[in-house]
Amino acid sequence: MTHNIYIYIFIMAAVTYLIRVTPLTLIRRQIKNTFIRSFLYYVPYVTLSVMTFPAIIHATQSPYSGILALIVGIVAAWRGWDLFRVALCACGAVLLLEFMII
Repeated sequence: MTHNIYIYIFIMAAVTYLIRVTPLTLIRRQIKNTFIRSFLYYVPYVTLSVMTFPAIIHATQSPYSGILALIVGIVAAWRGWDLFRVALCACGAVLLLEFMII
């Protein structure tokens, strides 16, 4: 089983390399299509959201406290609070709900 891990690592490295190099070799001029430009502009934000959202929900003992923290964080950010206050409110919501569940 351990000898297969090198094959898996090689395949992952090759796929990652091809994903990063292929656009550089195929696209040699500036992209003028507004749809493709806007798509490429939002790719990092979508990727970060897709990686962060499940971590928010599953980082706590109960998924309900993760969902509550997400909602409290969204509301606090919507009100224009700074990042420290938003994080403090979300952590406080998790703490209170975890104490109520236990």
